[in-house]
Amino acid sequence: MPILVSGRLCAALVASLFVSTAASAQVQDRTLKFGYSTFEAHPLGQGANKFVELVGQKSGGKIKMKVYPATQLGSETQTISATQGGVQDIVGTSTAPLVGLVKEYAIFDFPFLFSNEKEADAVVDGPVGQTLLAKLSDKNLVGLCFFENGFRHVTNSKRPITTAADVEGLKIRTMQNPVYIDAFKTLGANAVPMPWPEVYTALESGAIDAQENPYGIIYVNKLNEVQKYVSVTKHAYSPWAMIMSKKLWDKLSPEEQKIFVDSCNEAKTYQRQVSRAEDAKIISELKAKGMAINELSPEETAKIKAKLQPVIDKYAPSVGEELVRQAQTSIAGTH
Repeated sequence: MPILVSGRLCAALVASLFVSTAASAQVQDRTLKFGYSTFEAHPLGQGANKFVELVGQKSGGKIKMKVYPATQLGSETQTISATQGGVQDIVGTSTAPLVGLVKEYAIFDFPFLFSNEKEADAVVDGPVGQTLLAKLSDKNLVGLCFFENGFRHVTNSKRPITTAADVEGLKIRTMQNPVYIDAFKTLGANAVPMPWPEVYTALESGAIDAQENPYGIIYVNKLNEVQKYVSVTKHAYSPWAMIMSKKLWDKLSPEEQKIFVDSCNEAKTYQRQVSRAEDAKIISELKAKGMAINELSPEETAKIKAKLQPVIDKYAPSVGEELVRQAQTSIAGTH
């Protein structure tokens, strides 16, 4: 009997070793190029580093990534294009620049679509998010998962924004995205689409008065040096898409593909936790650095939202009524 058990153990060990070796054979040594727009200290950068770490662990150290943060490889639009062409392997990007490739991504630009992070998670991790990631395939890209950039707020050098009227006349930088441009024009601002690397200098010189971004972007880019006021508008929520070149994806084994998807999904949970924990700290830091932070009342938020409804009505047909319905269903499911 001991010999039989030993034999079974031996057979099990051999089988385990065979499976392990077979899986290992499907993972090749690779060094990949991964670029994104934020600094490594930002929660997105921390999430990106966690993703790199997890891919390394799950591949047994075979898959390595050279990371290029802080627009070292170009603007988001440029790095998306480079990833499409296979010049860059992986990109982390805001979803707004993707609208030029897949019009349905404009759903994330709808003003006041989400009230809180729970609603946002339900949409990006649910059927809407999966549909949007899948749509990148026709554009030579593969969507892996969504990180969180966060709720966006307006900063400016002129005045606190407490009503819709306070937005009027501000020269505000927006992303190169039609929904954002139309939304701020509707509020009476002079919307100036501009690549992110140019924004600090434009604010410093007075070429523009304002910009809009989540707290983390405001903080790590030291916008307190060129902006006085932060108005907590929460006018939009920005996911951050993790995307791979389809040229690379098609060369990967199923085992390698699984490593990237699993690593992204683990890293997104970590990244969102970091993002949400740091917001409160960042608000205190920005105040300490001299920024004046004000909240909008629920009544004024409702007025601004109503004023922007025509923008949503304009873009809803191109996004697709079914996708909008799915988003609304996911949001309703959180209550």
